Amino acid sequence: MIRFLTAGESHGPMLTAIIEGLPAGLPLQAEDIDAELQRRQQGYGAGGRMSIERDHARITSGLMNGLTTGGPIALLVENRDWKNWKERDIEPMTTPRPGHADLTGAVKYGYRDLRLALERASARETTMRVAVGAICKRLLAEFGVVVGGYVVQIGQVEANLSGILSFEERFAQAELSDVRCPNPEYTSLMHEEIHQAIVDKDTLGGVFEVVALHVPPGLGSHVHYDRKLDARIVGAMVSIHAMKGAEIGLAFDNATRRGSQVHDAITLEDGQLTRRGNRAGGIEGGISTGEPILARVAMKPISTLLQGMDSVSLVNGESEMTTYERSDFCALPRAVPVGEAMMSFVLADALMEKLGGDSIEEMKPRFETLRRARLSDLPMDNVDWRFGYEG
Repeated sequence: MIRFLTAGESHGPMLTAIIEGLPAGLPLQAEDIDAELQRRQQGYGAGGRMSIERDHARITSGLMNGLTTGGPIALLVENRDWKNWKERDIEPMTTPRPGHADLTGAVKYGYRDLRLALERASARETTMRVAVGAICKRLLAEFGVVVGGYVVQIGQVEANLSGILSFEERFAQAELSDVRCPNPEYTSLMHEEIHQAIVDKDTLGGVFEVVALHVPPGLGSHVHYDRKLDARIVGAMVSIHAMKGAEIGLAFDNATRRGSQVHDAITLEDGQLTRRGNRAGGIEGGISTGEPILARVAMKPISTLLQGMDSVSLVNGESEMTTYERSDFCALPRAVPVGEAMMSFVLADALMEKLGGDSIEEMKPRFETLRRARLSDLPMDNVDWRFGYEG
């Protein structure tokens, strides 16, 4: 129902995105997008690029008088660093860096200089994902859905969040921390972990969580592999640069337990079917349950190392150390808004799929009549029946 494309290179003149499939009548301002872009630029361990850019989104179509028209929305963000590159002679880049798209890009597209892969594969592209995600967040907000995220682990430092029970509290506390950790007791430990990586000319990854609250039950589907909500979310998360794994709820911990310890028992309270826990992460059978949807995402350490790594020159086949390209030492805090953007995109798409409609005015009445997990919404025939297939 909703799709988007991004275009642009890391050091090109601008980044662009087009998102289509959004309803008409959605209130939207550039400030809604810029607030998310600013969040993406903040975080301890960021490299020099973030001190250059001041990302601002220009909306060039699909919005009139502060309301979406139903047409494609076009977005533009200028690269301020472009002026530092446009008159520069670009040195040949012929030694691929491990962990990057340098070598695989050359194999795929036959590039005769590796920078062609670097420029498009750069995480600078996530600027436009965050811009698109900000619009999707705005759509979800019309229906009471909230998406937030926070860091739970950087390197070997894993924060204890057991005492912070409310997700809203976690979101708020994370925004007060430059490592986006909701437990302030672990901020200094994460600072030390990142600082030591900088001293060692190395990089760090970690784990963050993205949570969606007040998602109605019934989004997604069990009938086709590509409509399962958990599959769509996991796919969206690992499509982000440097993300190498994602799970819904406590998936990998659940894998070590027995079924009786994992599955969320169903109870009836005042006519409402509820669950005693949420180890499923808000999704069962590829369909939202109405509980918070939680995705845990693993980010590998950034591949650009100040100390360099062993590689091979594609010019002469000799062993050679890679050269350093400006980068972050730990990008995890800045990755959280990107994860939120991709979660928001998937949920906005699933909501549009469920409700249909070409305008917010059409969608809201349909939203109010959605079937919920109430006993009264689920009448059962309670009679014997047959499949009825001929064979």
